[in-house]
Amino acid sequence: MGFWRRLFGGGSSGNDDIKPQRLDYLNEALALERQGDYEAALTSYRLALRDHPNDARILQNMAIAFTKTRRFDEAIRHYRRALELDNSLAGAHYGLAFLLLQRGDPDGAAQHLKTFLAHPPRGPDAQKWIEHASQALHDLRAPAPASAPVPAPAPAPEGRTGRAGGS
Repeated sequence: MGFWRRLFGGGSSGNDDIKPQRLDYLNEALALERQGDYEAALTSYRLALRDHPNDARILQNMAIAFTKTRRFDEAIRHYRRALELDNSLAGAHYGLAFLLLQRGDPDGAAQHLKTFLAHPPRGPDAQKWIEHASQALHDLRAPAPASAPVPAPAPAPEGRTGRAGGS
């Protein structure tokens, strides 16, 4: 009967008080992204970032979403900010490397590919990301013809989780 007491101004016990709950914007963003709604996901990521402004994983996930919406400058900016906060994010090094390649910065790309390969992610899909990065680095070292295609940006290899920290 707590509802009726609150509705009509009756007394309330401590258990009947309304306590606002924070939405889990990060998990909401991840779900929206799985549905392919990247714009809505970015809105939820922004709200999550407002609550946790120094969460490198949120920034990394935003960079991935920006990449998927072809807003590469924003993606680069968010990857760089994520790496300022946590230089060990393998997925941020990987994603940034391929965006830098696309932007015509092979030296910057090579640096991030080397860092990615020095500390690659673990998991069931890790080998394909490692092979892709190794091949890209090998291609950068080899003399390329003038019209060599630039590999397309790939999403970051790390699984998206709401957890801050480890891969």
